[in-house]
Amino acid sequence: MEQLYVFGTGNASVTRCYNTCFAIRTEQGYFMVDAGGGNGILKILEDMNVPLNEIHHLFVTHEHTDHILGVVWMIRMIGQRIIRQGDYEGTLSIYCHPGLVDTIATLCRLTTQKKIHSLIGDRILLLPVEDGEALAILGRKVTFFDIHSTKATQFGFSMELSGGKVLTCAGDEPYNPLCGPYVAGSHWLLHEAFCLYEERHRFKPYEKHHSTVKDACELAASLKIPNLVLWHTEEKNLAVRKERYGAEGRQYYQGNLFIPDDGEVIGL
Repeated sequence: MEQLYVFGTGNASVTRCYNTCFAIRTEQGYFMVDAGGGNGILKILEDMNVPLNEIHHLFVTHEHTDHILGVVWMIRMIGQRIIRQGDYEGTLSIYCHPGLVDTIATLCRLTTQKKIHSLIGDRILLLPVEDGEALAILGRKVTFFDIHSTKATQFGFSMELSGGKVLTCAGDEPYNPLCGPYVAGSHWLLHEAFCLYEERHRFKPYEKHHSTVKDACELAASLKIPNLVLWHTEEKNLAVRKERYGAEGRQYYQGNLFIPDDGEVIGL
């Protein structure tokens, strides 16, 4: 059975938890999605016993700092292992929408040593994916799609799991009905929930084009999705976030509701 490794659960400006990023672990390895905003990803991977030499597939959803800057650290650290022959076998494949290929390459050229960024195109591959394109990754069909963001081009994905299940990541913005063909029929939905609906006036999620717990739960209920994971949240109530988000969410959603903390592993 696949597992969801939760590396971070916070929004862009958090300091008490890490920016939202994660990996899906299969029997063939890890499919990592984003890497947060800095080298904090390295400690999280270490704490969760995820070896860098077992990460060969990384998907970057979009260009925002809290999703892409940690990717530079992944390239740097894996690149160092590649250079030390024997420390990293094979290639690192980084998937992203076409507009991000040059962005990632430029960030690495400006911030890493030549011996690291020169690996791009050789052992580190930047692979553009188009809206609706499906690839076989770790023995699973993964379909990438444009979430139709109003802020920056952003892609989500759906992944076929064992047993005929499907997991869909809707990105870090509210679900757009144009993504219906990719989300419909999913058994798992990963969706942002910036704050509680009752605290919308305090955190102003709609001004940032984000959802509340109530919104995300009503959506999952309407789409009849049995398992919902909420993250990309504010951090002012971390100690009681799971309890408070769960209490609000279960008023609108009767499926399996997950509000994970950083470092959790969820069986899929």
